[in-house]
Amino acid sequence: MAEKTGKVLYVEDNFENRVLIRRVLEAEGYQMFEASTEDEAFRQIGDHHPDIILMDINMPDMDGYTLTAKIKAKPEYKGIPVIAVTANVMRGDKERSLGAGCDGYIQKPIDVDILTEQIERYRLKKDNL
Repeated sequence: MAEKTGKVLYVEDNFENRVLIRRVLEAEGYQMFEASTEDEAFRQIGDHHPDIILMDINMPDMDGYTLTAKIKAKPEYKGIPVIAVTANVMRGDKERSLGAGCDGYIQKPIDVDILTEQIERYRLKKDNL
């Protein structure tokens, strides 16, 4: 399989989760950027124009649903796929993520063996629109 490339922004308040995902993605050839707050997320999006955003849903200052809606409300960022990354797995949680503007849904704990496949599926979907 060819090495994957692309820029990924991971919005997550948990440092250990960010370290794990950084190791996995960088080993596969991705550039990874991180944010743990709304301000950092917008700064990273503006500075790096990621190909995809992985969005933690449960964050202390602003939940991922609200932040996703704010990102998607900006015309210049509307086309960036936002993938919910969440431990919320009750009935209706996936639909709530999609309803908030997320383009996909990855369940925690993250399966690092298939994470890059999931990211590529959403990236390719965006590229084929």
